[in-house]
Order: sequence, then structure tokens, then C-alpha cells
Amino acid sequence: MAKLIQLDSFQANDGNLTVFEKIIPGNIKRVFYIYSAGDCSRGGHRHHKAWNALICIQGSCRVYCHNGVREEEFWLNQPNSCLVVVPEDWHIMDRFSEDAILLVLSNEFYSVQDYIDAPYPGMSALAGPDWWPGTGEDTLSLPVPLAFRAVGA
Repeated sequence: MAKLIQLDSFQANDGNLTVFEKIIPGNIKRVFYIYSAGDCSRGGHRHHKAWNALICIQGSCRVYCHNGVREEEFWLNQPNSCLVVVPEDWHIMDRFSEDAILLVLSNEFYSVQDYIDAPYPGMSALAGPDWWPGTGEDTLSLPVPLAFRAVGA
């Protein structure tokens, strides 16, 4: 399951320094960032191999994760908070603040074959209205979403 960790940070009169090292296995092979996302949801997938580290270096956003057994939502709103998303975590990023910049570091190069778009059965309404039809139920029993939009991150 995804894990929220606090990165080592050092404060000084000439600025703050936050260090990212030894967080995900292997080498960092891909770095990208999401900004100006507005009301959009990003992600909507899990991976075969890739581990990702998500850091909202400015602003805030929500990350929903489901590993097939457990689901959890995380709020990223500090530049020293890092969410480590393991391959089995189906995830979406949404509820971006207007000024949000979400940095993502991955231990794999981009490969369409690494993406698994199908969500796990039994995901709850926590995933959000873009991914599940609104019913007011806490848990939906649909095997696949009716309004599934995969937007690659």
C-alpha cells in the first residue's frame, strides 16, 4: 500500500533544502510534473513494475490509492511530504489547488505496457465522481466503473 513519508529537510537563513534519496528501489529513470490541472483527475491506473514518488512541491492535491484489498486517500500539501506509490496501487490524483505543482519521480521509463488501467472491483466512492457514478453509497459493488476516464499521468 502507498506510504506517506517525510523527507529530510534543512532550514537556513538562505533558504530551505529538502532531500530525496533512497526512497524508491533502483534508479530514478523518469521525472515529470503536473500543474494547471484545475478540476481534472489524473492517473486512473496502476503499474506492473513502476514505483512512483509523488511530492506536491507547491499547493495541494489529493491522491486516492487502492491496492486490491485496502483503499486510502492522502493529502499532499507540504513540499517535504512524499507519497510512495507501489506498482499494485491503482491511483488517481485530483482536487488540485489552483497553484498545485505535483512532482513525480519513477524508477521506470515510460512504457504503455507497464500501465494497468482497469480498477480493482469494490472500490468505494472515495475514488470520486469522475471514476464512479454517484449513488451516495459508501461502497459500490460494480466490477468496472460506468464513467471510467483514464488520463495518463
